[in-house]
Amino acid sequence: MGISPAILGWMSALSDPTRARLLRLVERRELAVAELCEVLQMPQSTVSRHLKVLAEDGWVGSRSEGTSRLYRMNVEGKASAARRLWSLLRDQLAEVPAARSDDERLERVLTARQSRSQEFFASSAGQWDKLREELFGRALDARALPALLDDRWVVGDLGCGTGGLSEALSPFVRRVVAVDGSPAMLKAARARLAGHANVEIRRGDLESLPAADAELDAALFALVLHHLPDPPLALAEAGRALKVGGRLVAIDMQPHDRQEYRERMGHVWLGFPPEQIVPWLEAAGFERIRIAPLPPDREARGPGLFAATAVRGLKRRPQSNQASSNQRSTHERSSQRKEE
Repeated sequence: MGISPAILGWMSALSDPTRARLLRLVERRELAVAELCEVLQMPQSTVSRHLKVLAEDGWVGSRSEGTSRLYRMNVEGKASAARRLWSLLRDQLAEVPAARSDDERLERVLTARQSRSQEFFASSAGQWDKLREELFGRALDARALPALLDDRWVVGDLGCGTGGLSEALSPFVRRVVAVDGSPAMLKAARARLAGHANVEIRRGDLESLPAADAELDAALFALVLHHLPDPPLALAEAGRALKVGGRLVAIDMQPHDRQEYRERMGHVWLGFPPEQIVPWLEAAGFERIRIAPLPPDREARGPGLFAATAVRGLKRRPQSNQASSNQRSTHERSSQRKEE
C-alpha cells in the first residue's frame, strides 16, 4: 500500500528547521515579517521565502493591516493527520536550544510592541480627546451607550421631537414607543424613522400619556420637562406606564436666568434645581433617585444640563377614575390615528 502524497508534502514543508521554527512562532502569535526576522535573526528575503512555502502548503495564512502583512498558523484548516504530524514535531522542537532562544526574543518583540502603544498614549495624553474626536467624532460615546440597554426592553421616548433619540435606541431594544404632541415634530419623526420597524410613533400629551399601565421598561425625557405646564403630572404618568423596577432618565437644564427662552422657544420653566425634581419623583412613586450635572460641551452656548435617574417603586401615585379614563381614551385615539 502506497504512502499518501499529502503526507509527503507535509513532511517536505516541515522538514526545514527554519520553517519549523517559523511555524512554531506564528502558532503562538500573529506576527509581521519584520518581527519574525528579529526573532529568527534572519534577513527578510529568507523569512519571506520560507513563509511562501508554508503558505502554498496551507500551513499559514495572512492578512493585511495597514502597510504590514500579519501571518498566523492555519492548522485548523489541515487534516487531522497533518495536525498530529505538527504536534509531534512541535514537541521535539521544544527541546531544541534555538527554539528556546526564539521564545526569549519573541517576548522582547511583544514587549516592544506593547511599549510602542504605551509610548503613543504617554505622548498623546494631553491631545487624546481631540485626536479621538477628529478620528471618530464627538458623539462616539453617546452612540455606543444605548448598547448597555436590555434588548428585551420596551423604551418610551417621551417628547421624542424629530426622533433622534428613538433612532439611536432602536437597534438596541425590542421596541421604542415615541410620543410627542406636535404634529410637525411627529411628521419629521415619521420621515426619519421610516426604516425602523420597531419604533411605534404615538401622538399625545405627556401629562396624559398614550401608554398602557406597566407597558414600558424604561422611559426617557430628553430636554422636555421645561416645556411642560405640569412636569410632576408627566413624571407621574411615566411612573404609571413603567413596570415596577422600570427606569426613568430625565435630562434637562439646570436653573438659569435666560428669560428670552420663554419668548423664543416657548420654555415654561427656566431650569430645575435638584430640590425641585426630587420631591416630584418621590411623589410619582420613584425610588433610588440620583441627579448629576452633565459635563458641559465646550462649544455649547446653552445653560448647564443635569441627568436625573430613578427606579419605579412598588407604590404608585393614586389617580382619579376620570384621569384613568382620559388616559385610556387618549391611548385609543392615538392608536386610531396611527392606524389611519
